[in-house]
Amino acid sequence: MLTKKGKYGLKALVHLAQLEPGKTAFVSDIAQQNNISKKFLDAILLELRKGGILRSKKGPGGGYALSKPASEISIGHAVRILDGPLAPILCASKTAFEPCDDCDHPEDCQVRHSMVEVRDAISAVLDNMTLEQMVAKGSSVEKEIAAR
Repeated sequence: MLTKKGKYGLKALVHLAQLEPGKTAFVSDIAQQNNISKKFLDAILLELRKGGILRSKKGPGGGYALSKPASEISIGHAVRILDGPLAPILCASKTAFEPCDDCDHPEDCQVRHSMVEVRDAISAVLDNMTLEQMVAKGSSVEKEIAAR
């Protein structure tokens, strides 16, 4: 399940992706417009900056911006930065594998094999979805609602 941290991070990325090229946004503006605690958002944006997705600038005209085009930012990468591995259990993770305490033979475990399939399905969707595509999905829904 996506945590609040992951959800708020994605909302902030969508916000930043919708800025005019070359523009930045202050944490307080992103927080207010997306109903997120500024203190919590500060920590989230710092992690995304450390993960290479955002850049920040201090002083007048400062704030946060995407470090690369939205078309080059994978949602899977952003979620991993904020929430860690995509696998529902650690023994199904590629990057953070840990055997279960109650399992002597993970290679034979039916639960693990099923959760590996779940991990692969989640990864296939999130790793092939860009921030640009996520923004476009929201725009198409807004247009559909407005047309009704």
